[in-house]
Amino acid sequence: MSDAPKRPPVTLASNKNKNNSGETNRIAAHSHIRGLDGDACGLTGQTAAREALSLWADLIQKQRVAGRALMLVGPPGSGKTALALALAKQLGPSVPFCALAASRVYSQEVSATAVLAEHFRQAMGLRIRETKEVYEGEVTELTVQETQDALQAYGRTISHVVLTLKTTKGTKTLQLDPTMYDALQKEKVVVGDVIYIEANSGAVKRVGRSDSFATEFDLEAEEYVALPKGEVHKKRQVVQDVTLHDLDVANAHPSAGPRDVSTLLSSLQKPKKTEITDKLRQEINKVVQKYIADGVAEFVPGVLFLDEVHMLDLEAFTFLHRSLESPLSPILVLATNRGMTQIRNADGLISPHGIPADFLDRLLIVPTRPYEAAELQQILSTRAQTEQLKMQPEALDLLTQIGVRTSLRFAVQLLTPAMQLAKVRGLEEIDAAAVQSVDSLFWDGKTSAQFLQKQQ
Repeated sequence: MSDAPKRPPVTLASNKNKNNSGETNRIAAHSHIRGLDGDACGLTGQTAAREALSLWADLIQKQRVAGRALMLVGPPGSGKTALALALAKQLGPSVPFCALAASRVYSQEVSATAVLAEHFRQAMGLRIRETKEVYEGEVTELTVQETQDALQAYGRTISHVVLTLKTTKGTKTLQLDPTMYDALQKEKVVVGDVIYIEANSGAVKRVGRSDSFATEFDLEAEEYVALPKGEVHKKRQVVQDVTLHDLDVANAHPSAGPRDVSTLLSSLQKPKKTEITDKLRQEINKVVQKYIADGVAEFVPGVLFLDEVHMLDLEAFTFLHRSLESPLSPILVLATNRGMTQIRNADGLISPHGIPADFLDRLLIVPTRPYEAAELQQILSTRAQTEQLKMQPEALDLLTQIGVRTSLRFAVQLLTPAMQLAKVRGLEEIDAAAVQSVDSLFWDGKTSAQFLQKQQ
């Protein structure tokens, strides 16, 4: 035991850690998961299920399985949610991923089908390519021209802004509207910055600092970019990724007539005005399908993960069945831990996993199996590293035995209390005595149920 490799000392500072960009993230139940493949993915065991989901991820990225459904089936604590989140990490940020627990579908304010429809739209992306006229270059002059304010005797107001941009082919001086000054101030534009301005909307984007100023300071946190090539006034292709739900919210106002992509995108910054109706969704679908056919936009089917699917009723399953047959549909990933159980609101009808037989035929089912003791130990070790906890080998062995006797979730939840007890005793790592103490202080669900059964 003494020859076991020691981990580097770390300090326990709440359930937070910092990512590469310096931002603080709270440690969640599946913070250690990074993907499906490789030793550093954060997953342990479930080799067959991971292989199946990895194959599914390849098909999703190739856009070959839109409108299909997959279901993860296994006992509680066997890693179904972890596998779904690993699938999301594997797909990357370019593929929309939306997670929803079936128990959250039902409320008194909104119907179940409306909630499902909203999340369906969140899981469907649209990649829009537009060619816009822009003014791009290095700022060589930025002058604010002021004039006497007619409403105030001694006040002055901005009359216009003079902006000169330089590229490799020349310079161009622009006279901007006074309202453009706020956009320039918001981007903190100064002389020497490389920017571009959209001709139609007037949107200003600061690209970085010109590389001609790179030797100005020995140390600086600026990002230097090369002087833009070509003319100052040019056409530039802009790619924007949105979801259909974003377009629904942006265009939720009673207006008639055809819509184009620029109208849809220009509405993204406007506040929501009315509820999102099926008529509005159908209108947006027509515009989206037209521009997909014209090659202006590309449909990106995402993933909707629906956990606790046995909680849905017959009406919700009918909606899912119909939605999967739509031309615009995401990939549906379900999860359940039930066997033969009743379908809700189906007059006591019993079906496998609580799912109607006609919808069950559409599913590819991936089983997950209970973890072995060695896999439990590896998961507990990974969680301890994620939460920056040091633990003795004897404590890890004891905690693994507790996980085998009770459940993985219970064993994971004992980590932080055990560390706190160890710190009270002046230790910097969890020992076996701390694990024994917290095991005697807290009960798991099985022990509590046995105790109540004896009291009856």
